[in-house]
Amino acid sequence: MTKQILSCIAFLALSINCALAQADKKSDLFIELLNQDNVFFERGFNQCDLDYLGSRIAEDLKFYHDQSGFQDKNSFFENTQKYICSDSEKKPIRKVDTNSLQVFPLYNNGKLYGAIQKGIHHFYLRELDKDDVWTSTAKFTHVWLLDNGLWKLSEVLSYDHQNDIAVNEKQRIEQILKDNNVPALGIGIIESGKLTKIEVYGTLDLQRTAPYNAIFKVASLTKPVFALTVLKLIDKGLLDLNEPLHPYWIDPDIKNDKRHQKLTPKIILTHQTGFPNWRYMTEANKLFFEFDPQTKYQYSGEGFEYLRKAIEYKLGKSLEELATEFLFEPLGMTDTRFWWDNEMDETRYAQNFDEHGEKIETEKYYEANAAANLLTTVEDYGKFLEYVINEADLSEKLYQEMIARQVQLGENDFFGLGWEILTEFSDDEFALLHTGKDPGVSTLAIWFPKSKNGYLIFLNGDKVNNIYEELLSNRLYLGNELWNKR
Repeated sequence: MTKQILSCIAFLALSINCALAQADKKSDLFIELLNQDNVFFERGFNQCDLDYLGSRIAEDLKFYHDQSGFQDKNSFFENTQKYICSDSEKKPIRKVDTNSLQVFPLYNNGKLYGAIQKGIHHFYLRELDKDDVWTSTAKFTHVWLLDNGLWKLSEVLSYDHQNDIAVNEKQRIEQILKDNNVPALGIGIIESGKLTKIEVYGTLDLQRTAPYNAIFKVASLTKPVFALTVLKLIDKGLLDLNEPLHPYWIDPDIKNDKRHQKLTPKIILTHQTGFPNWRYMTEANKLFFEFDPQTKYQYSGEGFEYLRKAIEYKLGKSLEELATEFLFEPLGMTDTRFWWDNEMDETRYAQNFDEHGEKIETEKYYEANAAANLLTTVEDYGKFLEYVINEADLSEKLYQEMIARQVQLGENDFFGLGWEILTEFSDDEFALLHTGKDPGVSTLAIWFPKSKNGYLIFLNGDKVNNIYEELLSNRLYLGNELWNKR
């Protein structure tokens, strides 16, 4: 086994793409490996034909199991006899989920010498005169090698075993997604300042299973990313929180209204510009002040775009360049982008659906927007949220300014710099949160500075209230209190 193959196996075990061409499910190789899997485990495992089993295992077999440890050929054979084949009336059996199978051929100088096979298998308890009882489900990666024309099992990885509790939870979540016409759900959970869980359920488009690294459009969850980019610029002395923006940018629609001279990064990050949310939503389809800046709160995407243009003119760098320099590269957010650039993997995009389960045509964007349209994964945004929870390498003064109650929205509701602030949680907790909403998009990110817990929720559909209620009421930190506040 070459180092290259072993490297690929390790990558596959972690669900990372390896540089191998996947075999088509109608190809001879895929069908051959499906048959090999079926016969090998039916005869060798389910029927305990140990002679056959021995003839189809490589002499240097390596078997990695996430619960029972490592086994070589001898120990694998002994354990099969002892734990699988010792009781003729009650024994475990294995069935493969054929829809989950993937096959990657292995070549040497153009000649096929083996294949990597990935999939999901289920285990049952079989007793005489009784129906099979499901016991667990796991993922597997097999390496099959050709030995004088015979396929032999050479490497086995069996991992991510789930019992009935975990699988029932998955089934329940996927059922509520189906009931509400929402194809996919992504959840990231942060505990004590660490991103500890990434879960993706459902499908990308009602057909293809949503992968761990599914790409979601997150709408206004773009704003916290932009806001932190701005704060990093301030912390580096490249911008001042209270400096006027008119020397760098004046929108042509308001050039004759001197109130533009009052606009600063702080006023914009706290949504006190006086702008409407979007000019296209107004009758005049022009930007204008609906009230004097810094006199009250009004949520405005236009404000964030105004600040983006001012910063880009001042520093001579685009938002993409600045966010990449200060956030995406340092945090390893390799799957996050502001628009559909050439590196966007459209095959992983969680397509958007309306409340009736009808697909919404995907609108692709080709320029950055500081307030909307960010494309990202649960893992990438989870890294960002973890970074924010741990104070984002900001000075203590600026971090405290970010989480301070800058504007009061309600009795226990405020706005800081880029984040809404909710108070009066149990244990003296308070939370900073942001949501995102577009057609076929519903997202939420929340974090609790005291406990350093937090989570994010990505959904690619419109009918989401029942899903949020289920998740917040039953699964997530102080979620029931958050649900009741909203």
